[in-house]
Amino acid sequence: MSRRENLIVGLDIGTTKICTVVGEVLDDGAVNVIGVGTNPSRGLRKGVVINIDGTVDSIKKAVEEAELMGGCDISSVYGGIAGGHIKGFNSHGIIAVKDREIKDNDVRRVIDAARAVAIPMDREVIHILPSEFVVDEQEGIKDPLGMKGVRLEVNCHIVTGAAASAANIVKCANQSGLNVHDIVLEPLASAEAVLSQDEKDLGVALIDIGGGTSDLVVFHEGTVKHSAVLALGGNHITNDIALGLRTPASPSAENLKRRYGCAQASMVDPEEEIEVPSVGGRPPRMIKRQILCEIIEQRVEEILQLVQREVAKSGYDDVIASGVVLTGGTALMKGIAELAETVFGFSTRVGIPAGIGGLSDMVASPMFATGVGLVLYGSQYQDATRFKIRDNRTFENVLERMKGWLREFF
Repeated sequence: MSRRENLIVGLDIGTTKICTVVGEVLDDGAVNVIGVGTNPSRGLRKGVVINIDGTVDSIKKAVEEAELMGGCDISSVYGGIAGGHIKGFNSHGIIAVKDREIKDNDVRRVIDAARAVAIPMDREVIHILPSEFVVDEQEGIKDPLGMKGVRLEVNCHIVTGAAASAANIVKCANQSGLNVHDIVLEPLASAEAVLSQDEKDLGVALIDIGGGTSDLVVFHEGTVKHSAVLALGGNHITNDIALGLRTPASPSAENLKRRYGCAQASMVDPEEEIEVPSVGGRPPRMIKRQILCEIIEQRVEEILQLVQREVAKSGYDDVIASGVVLTGGTALMKGIAELAETVFGFSTRVGIPAGIGGLSDMVASPMFATGVGLVLYGSQYQDATRFKIRDNRTFENVLERMKGWLREFF
């Protein structure tokens, strides 16, 4: 198979599945999807690696499938990171401008000033996302380069994660024969694929409900204002079904959720019955489908209410004029958008990856939002050299990329 320099690969290492998306960047900057590979995840819990060998095996299978479809060799990827260890907070930096004209070095210094906060030794900064600059009390400046002034300030959102969790993701990719070009917070990647610029400007809350976690990012005025990861997801719904209906969690409860599940019990026929497998060799039983949906509705409502409280706690619940966008595998469930509208009081839609060509029909599902978003992220924020020989300094390279973040905004 060939190795092409214009390829970008997104590796979504999720709790329930590993997803590899291969994108080809055209001369005009457009991105075509040429390969997709998925495989059940065997070594993660709530977005965190708990079994290196199982994760490596799942990654290899997903990558091989994508290589076969795309007809290419994959050696470098953009990896997603999530999990309950992710924390986001807003920070403020201020400096005096040298020579009274703002230059690259001044921008670096003010971002370093915002970054100079007390962070535990076991945590690492993953993202520094400037939202606005202030020059001599003039607010709302996106690019201060070249401006005259004596005082430069920056408001930014900083995302941190457990250093060990990030290192384990990189290690799993390395042991699969891959170089990790960068690690990206998964809901930020999903936003690249499913949100429009108008939504980001007006204000929107993106909720990525995966298998082990529910990720939240709030955008306003085109930038990230708040981020959070809640340790609840689709697997908790499956476990509730298994306990409530006394059926094996895998594959029976999962199949029932996917085939008959609905987030609003009132939307299903109260007379409809479904067959539920039993445990211990007992014969299957017939129950009302509405009973299954009532179990699902309670858990989904709890997840959405916890996210709503997180949005309210952030203080940005009154700026999401564009409403709520749901993505992730759980967003496929019937009735979830309607339930979210009830909980949040805002219009809600299910986010489908957009802005891509090629095999776009293969990824036209919210479950591929992160994988596609990682490809789009790579096409926008990095240079042309993406496929590199794997080296032993991958993790150090990931942690030393301040220049890359500056290029994102200038």
